[in-house]
Amino acid sequence: MPKFTLTRGFVDKVRHAIEHKEEKKLKQKLSKLHPADIADLFRELDLEEAKYIYLLADDETAADVILELEEDERRRFLEALPSEVIARRFIDQMDSDDAADVLGEMDDNRQQEVLSHLEDVKVAGDIADLLNYHEDTAGGLMAKEYIQVKESWNLPTCLRSMRRQGEDVNEVYYVYVVDNDGILKGTLSLKRLLLSPENATVKDIYNDKLISVRTDAPGEEVSAIMEKYDLVALPVVDGIGRLVGRITIDDVVDFMREEAEKDYQLASGITEDVESSDSVWIHTRARMPWLLLGMLGGILSSRVVGGFVSLLSEHPQLAFFMGLIAAMAGNTGMQSSAIIVQSLASGSMGLDTTWNKLIKELSIALLNATVLAVIILTYNYIVGAGVALTYTVGIAMFSVVVFASLLGTFIPLLMKRLKIDPAVATGPFVTTMNDIIGMFVYLTIATICYAWLV
Repeated sequence: MPKFTLTRGFVDKVRHAIEHKEEKKLKQKLSKLHPADIADLFRELDLEEAKYIYLLADDETAADVILELEEDERRRFLEALPSEVIARRFIDQMDSDDAADVLGEMDDNRQQEVLSHLEDVKVAGDIADLLNYHEDTAGGLMAKEYIQVKESWNLPTCLRSMRRQGEDVNEVYYVYVVDNDGILKGTLSLKRLLLSPENATVKDIYNDKLISVRTDAPGEEVSAIMEKYDLVALPVVDGIGRLVGRITIDDVVDFMREEAEKDYQLASGITEDVESSDSVWIHTRARMPWLLLGMLGGILSSRVVGGFVSLLSEHPQLAFFMGLIAAMAGNTGMQSSAIIVQSLASGSMGLDTTWNKLIKELSIALLNATVLAVIILTYNYIVGAGVALTYTVGIAMFSVVVFASLLGTFIPLLMKRLKIDPAVATGPFVTTMNDIIGMFVYLTIATICYAWLV
């Protein structure tokens, strides 16, 4: 399928076809598009137009389109459809984990209505079970579609069961082996299954070396395990080791993308998950808390400067470097905090303790501070800034860079210990703190230097 680019002309043609009820023409256009492209088209149409298009698509395509929509768009669209249509056109065509994600965006009453319209009671039960797990745990990420065989079976029995179960599984990554109580024992290689004699049993040929997670394992732990061991699927067990589901790589990629978006928004000073299509009020509500914090930081910084008004009145040239010191403090702190947050998120900190990390960052900070201080000292000496100002700016630059680096390292580690998302520390929080402290350090050093050297 060639790459499709949505254009205003294409949208206008679709609208014209909808207006004139040209169903055959619309079906031809839809048949050439990937579900993700149809989802992009929906964003350019109003709700009634999108419903018209949607009802023309086949059931499988319609379900895929729903999954491609952003969460808020999907919620608004589903609110306009009857529960029976949602159940039979969407939920019936989805894997259990995707179906649970969609239903999880509805209120409890609507969930029950939709589930009641599913003809397959087992499917409805599987989805209802998944809804009981938190969405950011292994239980919330897993699907109920997988192939399992019992270790006591012979190979012909095993193959017959695999054929029956395979009808409900889109991708067969592993065949899981369980005992008579459903306890996960290992995996079965298709190669060994094909090459082994018919009288062999599953117990004779399965691999008992496997990695699994419990249903309550955090999503971050799941993604770290799958990345570390290069897995495409991961079995999920309950508290006593019974196999209850599997997590596939596409689900983990979606989770990691969502977490990265949340962390980026937190680092940018946005307190909740927002999309570009959200209302002005939602965007304002998400941005205002950190903007208020930034304004408060600015007020405190101005109070700090106000405490040195006599010094600045007597030596106004100090004001020339206030912006530089504040900027270097903010930038240095953000660099340190970004590295620490990245290490915490990826699990690459290893066995390093907080103290070891602080010592390493101190070494880096001392080197950076020395280079920057020498540069600014040389600059001020060349332009003839005066002895007191030269030493003031040089010493302040060194001090601020060291302090900001340590603060940018310590704050994320502290937040992690307090069970707060460390990504908060990479945004306005650290920048604002470093601005205030940097200004205080600069003017305090200026007071000392001018008292001694002037």
